[in-house]
Formats: sequence, structure tokens, C-alpha cells
Amino acid sequence: MAIQAITQQVLETALAAHGLRLRGCWQPQDGDTLPALPDGSQPGVVWMVGVVGSAFWPYFKASAFYSDGLPDPLDRWSRAIGEDLAARLGGVALFPFDGPPYHPFQRWADRAEATQASRMMLRIHPAHGLWHAYRFALALPGSVASANNGSITPVQSASAAPCVTNLCASCSGQPCLQACPVQAYTGEAFVLQACAGHLHSGQGEACMQGGCLARRACPVGAGQRYTPEHAAFHMQAFASRH
Repeated sequence: MAIQAITQQVLETALAAHGLRLRGCWQPQDGDTLPALPDGSQPGVVWMVGVVGSAFWPYFKASAFYSDGLPDPLDRWSRAIGEDLAARLGGVALFPFDGPPYHPFQRWADRAEATQASRMMLRIHPAHGLWHAYRFALALPGSVASANNGSITPVQSASAAPCVTNLCASCSGQPCLQACPVQAYTGEAFVLQACAGHLHSGQGEACMQGGCLARRACPVGAGQRYTPEHAAFHMQAFASRH
């Protein structure tokens, strides 16, 4: 596919078939550690790809990865989609779960759209709250301008204005810090052992079945909270590793 054809619309159409969303783009700079493209050239633009709410969940659940009984079904589903799309567009797919060393997806996210640190140690978005995630990035030929077909304001990009409000500092009462039954979140750190111990006890059923109570207490983007089935999937995966 010609470089000029790799536009935002092309990517949005391809990703929509899987319930995935473009999450902004950024232009590589000196110091970014990125692999060369298949033709040996350096990437000119990196698109972030992810999910918002549970829109992708029916697509993933209908895939063979969900029910094949093998480990890491969501990561394998993401890899299959990302690598196929990268191959079609002459690019390289990058994943947050490849490592160590791991790609700095949180820093990349801040370059692509208006995310910021939260008390939950997750990136919070002014519209999506904590109910979003990045599944992969696409390093492609071209540039930020050509990727957006020369438009001034892409869906979100490194040129987009950041969110000037500190979402957590301005949140009255910060209910996320009050909702965790074992105070696993201090506002500055996550106490893994406290969380994992709670989930493996008889008292952790509410978190396991409906998702983290502290995360659910966040009022930002509350309309995009994960469905119970989707949230439980992530909690079960987390508990199985800790």
C-alpha cells in the first residue's frame, strides 16, 4: 500500500472490524527505540491502538482465541490483528506485553492523547476515565501529517492540546482511595500483596466478579465502565499471575 494511502480512515475502518479504536499518533524523535520497517527505513509515525469501554469484547469473545484454552488469549488475539495489519501497511506492530525490556506504552500514550497519571497507577483519560487500554502500536511509514491525510486535527495526536486539569487532584473526596477493602492503593503506590491476598480470600468475590472496586469508584468516564464479564476476565487473569 502506498504511503499516502495509510490514512486515519484506512486504519479506523480496519480496526472497527475488531471493535478496536485508534488512540492517537505521534512522530518518532531521536532517542526513541523503534525497530526498522520491513523495507529498512525508519518509522515516520506511530499510531496507538486500543480499546474504550467494552466495545471490543463481543469481537474478542467470538474469536477462536477466547475459547481455545491456551494461555493469554487476549494478548494472542491482539498480536494476530496487529501483525496482520502491520504486514498489510508495510509497518511493524509493537505490543505492551513483549519484554523485558518492555516498550514504554504509558509514555507513548501521553504523546498521542491527553492521558495523565491517576491515583490508581493507571493512565486516566478526560473522557474515558480508567476504562480504556492500549493493545498495540503500529509503527508505519509516512508522517503524522500524511497519516492524517494532511488534516490539522486528527482523532488525537501529539499536537493535540493536553488536558490542563489534574483530574485526580480536582476530584472531590477521591473515592477510589476509599473504596478498596484492603487499601491497596495509597495514591502514590500499589500494594500488590494486599490486593492479591484479598482476591484469593473469600472476601474478594465482589472484585473478582465485577472488577476492582477502587477502579469502579472513579467518577470519570463512568458510563464506559467495563461490563461485569469483561471486568471479571481481567481480574481472573490478574489473580492467576499473583
